[in-house]
Amino acid sequence: MAVDATVTPTAWRDTRRPLWPLALLVPALPFLGWAAWRAGGGAWAWWLTPAFVFGLIPVVDLLIGDDRRNPPDEAVPRLQADGYYRWLTYLYLPAQYAALVVCCAVWASGDLTALGSAGLVATIGVVNGIAINTAHELGHKRETMERWLSKVALAPTGYGHFYVEHNRGHHTRVATPEDPASSRLGESFWAFWPRTVWGSLRSAWRLETSRFRRRSRNPWTWRNDILNAWAMTLALYALLVVAFGPVVLPFLILQAVVGFSLLEAVNYLEHYGLARQRTAAGRYEKVDPRHSWNSDRTVTNVFLFQLQRHSDHHANPLRRYQTLRSFDFSPQLPAGYATMLVAALVPPVWRRVMDHRVLAHYGGDLDRANVHPPALRRLRERQRRRTMTTPEPYAG
Repeated sequence: MAVDATVTPTAWRDTRRPLWPLALLVPALPFLGWAAWRAGGGAWAWWLTPAFVFGLIPVVDLLIGDDRRNPPDEAVPRLQADGYYRWLTYLYLPAQYAALVVCCAVWASGDLTALGSAGLVATIGVVNGIAINTAHELGHKRETMERWLSKVALAPTGYGHFYVEHNRGHHTRVATPEDPASSRLGESFWAFWPRTVWGSLRSAWRLETSRFRRRSRNPWTWRNDILNAWAMTLALYALLVVAFGPVVLPFLILQAVVGFSLLEAVNYLEHYGLARQRTAAGRYEKVDPRHSWNSDRTVTNVFLFQLQRHSDHHANPLRRYQTLRSFDFSPQLPAGYATMLVAALVPPVWRRVMDHRVLAHYGGDLDRANVHPPALRRLRERQRRRTMTTPEPYAG
């Protein structure tokens, strides 16, 4: 870990403190797109948000580089208790909902071309997809209000079951073949998407219904965390349909698919090919920072409430984002999430960038990785060819 040893814990200050509000720029971008559209920018104005997230941020990320500094342990309690960081996650939600209302109004106006309509769906889909990251941060906390706010952030994408599956399913089974949200070596994003969407939904329902059945209670109640989260989505969509007409319903469905697909793309890259090994007792080893891909890209970490320090998050899920640490032994992504998401959509590019990194993490031992079964033969053949073409080391 990289801790600044020249500063005493009591004097240590978070140098990124003024930067964290930049995370709120994402839900503000639709308003900028709306202003540009009203000013005559045409359909392209509605592509400003995707261009910013997947075009500008990767470039700035590359230019600024990494920040691997960690707060000293003695400063963590003070950081954890600082309400400033907490309120930034809270403020994402009203901005998210305001952007959704504005986009619904634009859609209902009927003034968009096909290009503009697609851009509008992509714009609010990106905002609500990144909001799932805010829901992720809130949903891991013990405070009741933050847990409810997590469901509020999930409502626009209709992905309320994520609240159950992520906390009680994914964190338990991460980096194992049993986890639908852990992608496998050789598995493309397009093969992963249906497996994780359906698998996570099914797992969440099983987890929640079993919780009630263990207490001999009926799961069909408002206390069911999946049902009350989905009820928020139905209520939200009903209000928007009343306000803007049934014409917004296709828009709401399309943006929800974009939003939760963005989440699943993040899931895809966070644990690709990584595997927890079996112990002598036949159980999986304890989760530690080796089981998640990490990235210390400064800009993307600021915009995503440090989600990219995923290794520490899985090892210590209750830590707040401002206290997450970077570890030298965590596997490292070659770029930030914004860049890697684009690569994940093109399987040949992704395999070229990531497959050899997975194998290097396991010292070339394919059997230690979490491998996609249909890809196993191809991966073994590729490994065999590389072994045959690698020259023997000179022994003279």
